[in-house]
Parts: sequence; C-alpha cells; structure tokens
Amino acid sequence: MSDSKALDNKNKINQTQVLGNSITDVETDLLNDELVGTYLLENPGFFSRNPQVMANLKFSESKRGVVSLVERQQQVQRQKIHLLEEEITQLLTVANYNERLFTVYNDLYLTLIDSKNLSTFLDALEQTTTQLLNLASFKLYLTNSDIAIGHDTIVKDDCSAIIAKRFENQDYYFGRLRFNEQQAIFTDQVAGSVVLVKLSDAESCLGFIAISSNDAEHFTPSMDTLLLNQFRTLVAKLLVQQLKKVGF
Repeated sequence: MSDSKALDNKNKINQTQVLGNSITDVETDLLNDELVGTYLLENPGFFSRNPQVMANLKFSESKRGVVSLVERQQQVQRQKIHLLEEEITQLLTVANYNERLFTVYNDLYLTLIDSKNLSTFLDALEQTTTQLLNLASFKLYLTNSDIAIGHDTIVKDDCSAIIAKRFENQDYYFGRLRFNEQQAIFTDQVAGSVVLVKLSDAESCLGFIAISSNDAEHFTPSMDTLLLNQFRTLVAKLLVQQLKKVGF
C-alpha cells in the first residue's frame, strides 16, 4: 500500500471515530475547535442523524459542574429571556420618565406664559426645577448689569468670563464647574453636576440659566438637548417680554 493511500485510510478511520463514541485516537493536527464548529454549522442535521452524540454531550461549568447539552441550552435561553426582560423594563422606565418630563415642561410653559410679572416668572422656574424635577438649585444670570431684580435666583456676581469660556461655539455646558465658577453662580460649592443654558435674543446674549444636581452623573455632555432646545427658546422669548415690563 502506498503512503498516500495509507494516509487516506487513516483519515477515514479518524473521521469515523470522531463521529462515533471516541476521539482518543484522532491526531491533534487533524481537528481543532474551528474545524469542528464549521462542520456543525454547515451540517445542521448532524445531531438528528446522531442523536446519541447529543444525548451524551457534557459541558463543564465552574459553578454547576458538568451539565448536559439540553441543560446548557435551557440556561442560555433563560439568560436571553432575562436580558430581554431587563431591556424592556429599562425602555418602559425611560418612556415613563420622558412622559412625566414632557408633562412637567408643558405645565411649566403654561405657567410662564400666564406669569403676571418677573417675580412669579422666576418663582415658576425655580419651583419646577427644585420641587418637580428634584434638582438642587436654579439660578439666572443676566448680562445687563443695570437690571436690578430682587429675587433669590438672580446671580449678582459678574459671570462674563464664564460665558466666554463655557459657551464658546455652543449653547449648553454639561458637567462640573471650577470652584470659583461655583462660588460666582451658586455662592456655595456644588457637590454634583450642572447644566448651563445660554439665553439669547436674536444675536445678543441675555445671560444664562444654571441648574445644579447633587448627582455627579446627572448632567453629562452626552445628554440629549431636544427638550432643552425648546425650553431655552421659549424661556428666552418670555424673559424678554417680562424684562420689557420693568423697563428693560
């Protein structure tokens, strides 16, 4: 028998042994994980033709020890179902939160439109921010230093440097502030995160709104600004109307 025929016969014997009950005589260079996996994927009827193989397959797990293929499949299926349930729960939570947020903003806009003066206008913004949205504080800085308004939300320190730094080519700033910036806006240290919202009238800057949260991860640069865009536009427009009432 030639060497090539002997090798072919050896391969056939080895392949037969692989499909049978033992692979102890298979040479390691003839089989590997990729080849076995490829064969099974390309031959989906293998286990139907060889039910005894599937029945005898065992998997070693660190937590459960040796389990059968059926047990392993059931475990994987349960894990998939659990992940899907978690995703659905998260989606429902986000949907409920967004619905609540939309309602809060809608009620706020109606209150702002009906505000009789600047004081009630600022009261509505502060109460919605701190009470309904459970955020730490609300502040308003106006660039016109001639405007003297006796309200707790008004920032009295000069924040022109903050505007130049935080609103360069953008209308929002999310994240943390330097200590001196915190002192200028909030008069005390902010433990969490903030959002600064630039207010504009045509091409001029009216100032900005500052909202703080005790949660350091609440306001992040990745936040969606869809609702904030509407909030920013409407508040700026209504603020101009209120300022005109007091002669500015």
